[in-house]
Amino acid sequence: MERMSEFEVKRATSLTEAVAWLAADPRARLLAGGTDLVPNLRRGIERTPILVDLGGVRGMSDIALTDTGLTLGARVTLARLAADASIARQYPALAEAARAIAGPGHRSVATLGGNLCLDTRCVFYNQSEWWRAANRYCLKRGGDVCHVAPQGQRCHAAFSGDLAPALLVLGAEVELVSSRGTRRAPLAELYRDDGAAHLTLARDEVLVCLRVPAGRPGLRCGYRKARTRAAMDFPLAGVACALTLQGGVLAELHVAITGTNSNPFLLAGCDEFVGRRVDAELLALLGKRVQKQVSPMRSTVTPSNYRRLVAAALTQRLVSELAEPL
Repeated sequence: MERMSEFEVKRATSLTEAVAWLAADPRARLLAGGTDLVPNLRRGIERTPILVDLGGVRGMSDIALTDTGLTLGARVTLARLAADASIARQYPALAEAARAIAGPGHRSVATLGGNLCLDTRCVFYNQSEWWRAANRYCLKRGGDVCHVAPQGQRCHAAFSGDLAPALLVLGAEVELVSSRGTRRAPLAELYRDDGAAHLTLARDEVLVCLRVPAGRPGLRCGYRKARTRAAMDFPLAGVACALTLQGGVLAELHVAITGTNSNPFLLAGCDEFVGRRVDAELLALLGKRVQKQVSPMRSTVTPSNYRRLVAAALTQRLVSELAEPL
């Protein structure tokens, strides 16, 4: 790690104050847990004159579970998500995803909002300043060539947050605040498939909270992740599934994937499996569908096709597990 460039920390006491500071300087960055941002600052990947600390903004660390659903402040830590018994009981995919992230020390400070807004990753990007300079930087920062796909004109860095797929299959919405007011949107609209600019957030927008609707009767959900190391590593592929069964056949099926594309995404075409039993034929078709829609590139130390096969296998195993008789 290198010495960080100098910056000023502004400690916001309200969302209005935080938004105003973001709007005043487009180079300003938000600080919550800092587990992703601070290493990027040390590597010279991020440079900012101002960090806007959200620690003093009231309400952003609240958890509210009611009959209509779950509301999570963006500053709720991953440790709280992983340990909350009510969340584990009613939204097991969310608790499983939180437990799969990094190590206990990271989870004690890392936040929900930070994981959802995690920067995309690539072996040619997440390096020291001198390493990146020696390789003429890359399309994502400072250069004009993507070293993963030199003939193309887009960045293929992968999104590697674990919470997004779990929240996608649960139908979560985000609440965003800016100088123009407050807006809500489906979580999927927070992302675009572009490694260099994967978030649709405006420069002065703050992710305030997540709203997850109450689970349907009989809903079963889970999250599974493959990684190079058994702990403290980003996903080579991560899969969340949510399904319900009626009379032994699928009444609904939702699958979301992370770690392979530049955005977390819902698998398209899952409604075609409704009304069918979860058997070997269905799982084979589901695996092929996953392989067609994931697009891993050479952005990790692991071969791209391996990650494609892993995503398919994780999906098949999780759906089969969730469909087993209780």
